[in-house]
Amino acid sequence: MIVFDLLCGQAHVFEAWFGSSDDYESQRARGLIACPLCGDGGISKAVMAPAVGAKGNRAASAVSPSGRAEMLAAQRAMEAASDYVGGNFAVAARARFGDAERAKNAGDAPVRGIYGEATIDEARALAEDGIAVMPLPFTPLVRSDA
Repeated sequence: MIVFDLLCGQAHVFEAWFGSSDDYESQRARGLIACPLCGDGGISKAVMAPAVGAKGNRAASAVSPSGRAEMLAAQRAMEAASDYVGGNFAVAARARFGDAERAKNAGDAPVRGIYGEATIDEARALAEDGIAVMPLPFTPLVRSDA
């Protein structure tokens, strides 16, 4: 995983995590990255400070190998408890939302979660319709374009 400081056309700077530089470029080219503050899709990399090692008398702040293993374990657990729907996320989210409402009203078990890819316009439309969505801080391990 790699973190980039990103800049939107409105000069908002924010961080985002990607599996690689190629993942960032691919997602940017497909319009999957937008500013979390204003929704602007005109995203570029912001100037970042280089990663400089800590002084000998200070602890390093980078994520340890065990921390990376914990993050990967959390990702795998989330993916195991959810269904991957690929680029069909917006349609699947609308269907699951209806299923979840029916299950809630009937007192049934909760409907499994889903994850996949959506454009910023699709995500915005879902949110406007009251369907909660959020970007994942990682690239799915299972992907339709892999």
